[in-house]
Amino acid sequence: MGIGITSILQFARVGGVCLSLAVVVRLQAAEPAWQDEFNQPLNSGPAAVTWSYDLGAGGWGNAELENYTAARENSFVADDPAATDGRVLVIRAVKTAQGGYTSARLKSTGKFSTQYGRLEARMKLPRGQGLWPAFWMLGENIATVNWPECGEIDILEVLGHQPGKLYGTAHGPGSGGHYATGSSMTLLNGASFSDAYHVFAIEWMPGRIDWWMDDTKYFSLKATDLASGNRWVMDVGPFFVILNLAVGGSWPGNPDGTTEFPAELRIDYVRYYARLPRSALWPMTPSP
Repeated sequence: MGIGITSILQFARVGGVCLSLAVVVRLQAAEPAWQDEFNQPLNSGPAAVTWSYDLGAGGWGNAELENYTAARENSFVADDPAATDGRVLVIRAVKTAQGGYTSARLKSTGKFSTQYGRLEARMKLPRGQGLWPAFWMLGENIATVNWPECGEIDILEVLGHQPGKLYGTAHGPGSGGHYATGSSMTLLNGASFSDAYHVFAIEWMPGRIDWWMDDTKYFSLKATDLASGNRWVMDVGPFFVILNLAVGGSWPGNPDGTTEFPAELRIDYVRYYARLPRSALWPMTPSP
């Protein structure tokens, strides 16, 4: 497997602190072990061999307002010159004539799951009060142990009223029912994740997960970091992938008169590398 070298100069604000100019040199396996480039015919849906849909309304445990559908109105392949191959998958939230909302929630359950390695997606996110795009993972054992015992890894969550602030979080079972442990990163100078595409990723190894935005690592969580009574379940088994655009909910709040619809989450690609990028901190990790 070939190795590519990337050298990046950048500024970033992490946890409210402005980092000085840094040079990041990373070596990464040239070929993903699994990927979806969303380069199928225009206006087609996501590939059924890779993705299925969560469908319906009911709030999804967060008082969300959208009804998730499999309609082409809510998920389709489109042209985009800013994409690496000129095409993207669009997840579109629509306000209906009746005043409700439809959107899409894709999952790789039963089609692709993994444990350890690097998972990344290049995306451009919507902005607006009440919008809640997410790229995340759930333990494949959720059908037998339920949530939060299955574990949850939120690679990306952004609240539309804070379009330049990124959240990365891990959820699991704890003494209080469940815990959520994470961090955030804010773009400088009022920039928004709706302005351009960025790469959002985790690098996952036994007992540890690192969160990345482009070539900035903004959060690391180890099993040993958890508070007493919280359990690390990320090493129990593989996780599947979810991509969705929620509308409303207990965290982002509901849309208001300033929120523009339709709103779009644009996904250039999703790629999984079975081996972690080689760096001064982490050697190549064997594929599970």
